[in-house]
Amino acid sequence: LQFRYTLLCHAACEAPLVLPLGGYTYGEKCLFLVNDWHAGLVSVLLAAKYRPFGVYKDARSILVIHNLAHQGVEPAATFKNLGLPSNWYGALEWVFPTWARTHALDTGEAVNILKGAIVTSDRILTVSKGYAWEITTVEGGYGLNQLLSSRRSVLTGITNGIHIAEWDPSSDEHIAFHYSAASLSGKVQCKTALQQELGFPIKPGCPLIGFIGRLDYQKGIDLIHWAIPELMEDDLQFVMLGSGDPLYEDWMRSAENTYRDKFRGWVGFSVPISHRITAGCDILLMPSRFEPCGLNQLYAMRYGTVPVVHATGGLRDTVENFNPYAGEGRGEGTGWTFSPLTKDCMLNALKTAIRTYRDHKSTWEGLMRRCMQKDFTWENAAIQYEQVFEWAFIDPPYIM
Repeated sequence: LQFRYTLLCHAACEAPLVLPLGGYTYGEKCLFLVNDWHAGLVSVLLAAKYRPFGVYKDARSILVIHNLAHQGVEPAATFKNLGLPSNWYGALEWVFPTWARTHALDTGEAVNILKGAIVTSDRILTVSKGYAWEITTVEGGYGLNQLLSSRRSVLTGITNGIHIAEWDPSSDEHIAFHYSAASLSGKVQCKTALQQELGFPIKPGCPLIGFIGRLDYQKGIDLIHWAIPELMEDDLQFVMLGSGDPLYEDWMRSAENTYRDKFRGWVGFSVPISHRITAGCDILLMPSRFEPCGLNQLYAMRYGTVPVVHATGGLRDTVENFNPYAGEGRGEGTGWTFSPLTKDCMLNALKTAIRTYRDHKSTWEGLMRRCMQKDFTWENAAIQYEQVFEWAFIDPPYIM
């Protein structure tokens, strides 16, 4: 894997100089957008192999971090395969702490490509403002927090956009009925159609909660596992779509047998089903331990499905906690955020959302409309990206 991405990075550095991309060569004054560790070697190569010889002195590189947990760490012996001068080993040097080593003779020495990219990139982007802060903390920095803190002046968070043509409740080909913020009647019909498809009793007034995502520790699936028995005591329906840890896949199948009229677990992934769950549910639950940006809450809001999320990363940035007393009593906010990440805290937020859905219909409708009116388009994100591109060329390039 390391070899493949090393080859990609070397090719990416040569391409603007020699290939007619779009009919002409870009030349030396260009911008490299470096995505995660997989392309991280591009920034290191520019600093180590090109700029010292006067090549790419007017080029810039911007590192985009989507998930800091993935860093491209390999044994130190693989450094010789990266095509870097030997005196650049320190830029990628990584030593695992004693507790993380495999045995007593393990020195913990490795190379970390993402570390090298953080050191040498001209600007650093990540996929939400909240995550840009979290990766500078001990809890969210995965060992790179001090390095990222030292580069805080060039670190920016920009929330991802969504494809509004693909995710549009007024024209979505995957859902049975269409609707918009101006006319919400189709959402009730989508809910009824989803209940029918899942084999639930048809109960338009019963809260329908959804979860879409990988079945793993990061997504907080263990909290849902422990909370389901208590949730199932209430008059509600819960549907989950996802795959991952076989333990939780088996649990979903078992829960479906235990709570036949209230729970459905769809093991696997299906784009059409994900659209129908997003359109048909009243509430989307996302108890992620960390979430650099998160897209499902953005899709949910686009479809008037109110998110209940753990207050972390992009979830905290994009979901505004509901305040019923704001706006001269009309209420403000687009969902519920909860913290700390515990089962009880999650249940409290869910129960508050369920009570609001049942007892305050006009308030809930206001929530839905505010969700649907939010602007999470790529056009909005692109304007912010262009600003960072401009900043990158204002400052001189990285030179060691």
